[in-house]
Amino acid sequence: MTTPTTSKAGRNLPAAIGVGVGLGAVLIAVLVFVPMAWYGIVSIALGIATWEVCKRLHDGGFGVPFWPLLVGGQAAIWLSWPWGIEASFVAVAATVLVVMVWKLFAQGLNSAPVDYVRDVSMSLLVLAWLPMLAVFGAAMVAQDDGRYRVFTLVIVVVCSDVGGYAAGVLFGKHPMAPAISPKKSWEGFGGSLVVGTAGAVCCSLFLLDTHWWVGMALGPLMVIVATTGDLVESQVKRDLGIKDMGTLLPGHGGIMDRLDSLLPSALVTWAVLTILM
Repeated sequence: MTTPTTSKAGRNLPAAIGVGVGLGAVLIAVLVFVPMAWYGIVSIALGIATWEVCKRLHDGGFGVPFWPLLVGGQAAIWLSWPWGIEASFVAVAATVLVVMVWKLFAQGLNSAPVDYVRDVSMSLLVLAWLPMLAVFGAAMVAQDDGRYRVFTLVIVVVCSDVGGYAAGVLFGKHPMAPAISPKKSWEGFGGSLVVGTAGAVCCSLFLLDTHWWVGMALGPLMVIVATTGDLVESQVKRDLGIKDMGTLLPGHGGIMDRLDSLLPSALVTWAVLTILM
């Protein structure tokens, strides 16, 4: 049996590149020809990620209710299309109530509580981590020049990832967080800052048709939240004793392993571009 080619950064590089190119091609086609189909892509990705995270938490002994989180997350995404982000947060708030009541009846009204507070708290973390942040990425496409804002989100995160990967492999000597992500280095973070900010400036000038300094404001913020988003997911996985959230994407892991940087970056992109443009 042939052993998969694994890079210094711990990835099956050919598989990772192939999957990345395929996902990029789909994204480009959707945003160019049917940009509002972006809602469907976000919806599908969020549904799979919710299943991956809930399954891993169940395996770790947490009683998070999958169906309320799935339905509530989908409602938050789709309600933002006709009624905006305000409607999404109504859906999120309603899901909070449903989760609390769901767990109340799941444990039984006549029995003593068993990890009720822990499981409800973990459920609300999932709700805030996935659908609440994903809403900003979905709703962005409905704004003026929305398809280009989504392109900017994805391009800058990819630039950050590629810059960090290349600099880390070539120059990485000083671990950033060895107990959480041993292969992530400060040199790699520097590469992310340089390439990610350059990508943000280019997107500002050539996609968004705005001032270069918008990219200078956006780029470093996105790199910081993308990097910390990756570290947060790594911390969760280490706490659960797992390597990846899923196995759907060869060379990458699961869908959630690709969304860890995109989700917080979606909030930052939406906020910065809404304020500065």
